[in-house]
Amino acid sequence: MEPLDPDTHGDGIWKASGGEANAHLWQWMPDGPFPDREGFDTSLANKKASEDPLFFAIVDTVTGEALGMASFLRIDPRHRVIEVGSIMYGPALQRSRQGTEAMFLMMRYAFDELGYRRYEWKCNALNEPSRRAALRYGFQFEGIFRQHMIIKGQNRDTAWFSILDSEWPTLKAGFERWLDPTNFDATGNQLTPLRKS
Repeated sequence: MEPLDPDTHGDGIWKASGGEANAHLWQWMPDGPFPDREGFDTSLANKKASEDPLFFAIVDTVTGEALGMASFLRIDPRHRVIEVGSIMYGPALQRSRQGTEAMFLMMRYAFDELGYRRYEWKCNALNEPSRRAALRYGFQFEGIFRQHMIIKGQNRDTAWFSILDSEWPTLKAGFERWLDPTNFDATGNQLTPLRKS
């Protein structure tokens, strides 16, 4: 995870998520899709300038290429509540060990280094892949906020999930077991799932 920098990460994130072929990746996002690089670069510059949401690039440590991005938002140090969101995974990150590790690193930073008490995940209630991901990562479903937002001219009912600091030590140990190299075979397939469905 690296602070988002368009000059450093723009080419990789564009390759992973830009253009007409990747328009479907932006279905549930508040912005995009970006059929051309100019609009994408403007969006990335705005993201870099933002402090809440605070954006990070997800970088492959072997190739050095950015494969996606995510952010902390609704950052509330007073009440020690923070949300993870605006998660954009290119195809190489989707359903991958790296994608899971990225979410673990953000959780660990929020709980262990910043001392937050509550870590939130919210998504469109119709976004089943995001809801499944939240549960797999250990978030607890809290309910649906009806007519919560209007995104791209459409109503959004929002599914709310959270992890509390009291739950984090057990979840952290589970992530560490799952991410251990011994949990993967020679082809990179997991031997034991992170969470049973």
